[in-house]
Amino acid sequence: MIVLEHLAKQYGAFTAVRDLELTVNRGEVFGFLGPNGAGKTTTIRMLMGILVPSRGRALIDGLNCQSDGAAVKRKVGYLPDNPIFYDYLRGREVLEFVGEMHGQTRADAQRRANKLMNEFGLLEAGEEFAVNYSMGMKKKLGLTCALIHDPPVLILDEPTNGLDPRASREVQDRLRAIATEGKTIFLSTHLLDMAERLCTRIGIIHRGGLVAVGSLPSLKEQVVPGGSLEEVFLKVTQTEEAA
Repeated sequence: MIVLEHLAKQYGAFTAVRDLELTVNRGEVFGFLGPNGAGKTTTIRMLMGILVPSRGRALIDGLNCQSDGAAVKRKVGYLPDNPIFYDYLRGREVLEFVGEMHGQTRADAQRRANKLMNEFGLLEAGEEFAVNYSMGMKKKLGLTCALIHDPPVLILDEPTNGLDPRASREVQDRLRAIATEGKTIFLSTHLLDMAERLCTRIGIIHRGGLVAVGSLPSLKEQVVPGGSLEEVFLKVTQTEEAA
């Protein structure tokens, strides 16, 4: 469902992402892990057509993320790390607007928005301006926006960042339920325990390049037999000096 072919992004002499080769299968929950500055968000922005690759290409369901950008966005629900909303729209209005932008009738967008806001505990805040939401509420509103058009692919950048423990668990439970529907989820996170609970396969990026890809059991066996995901992560992302 998601294919990266020699994907790279450079800013002058600095290489943010280098020669990524990756395939994410239909119906898979893929965890995309890495230290701060490793290239996770840059990769996601290229998948969403926000950034133009310096080399290579990214495909979603056979569509080029650059040349077929509009078609890709119809298939993808995207949650950025820091969602930003129009200042003078209420939470409900934001969600209904996104639904209508995806081609839904006003009545369908309203029904879908009401259902999602109820599921994510946002009904009471629906008439508040989204700009006044807390970071956690903005994250939940952003996730409902990603789901409003019922896309087959979700690309989520730190979906639980800013959420309290209860809200974080609720979002994770929701993502687990979504995964059982056969949707493909590309999930960037710093929370290794969440990756262990949700992901069928994991990729670890370091200094712009993939340093490990596989199921959790296979990564543990290959890198730190009998170890934890944290130990695998620390091992493959250690600097040459520390090695």
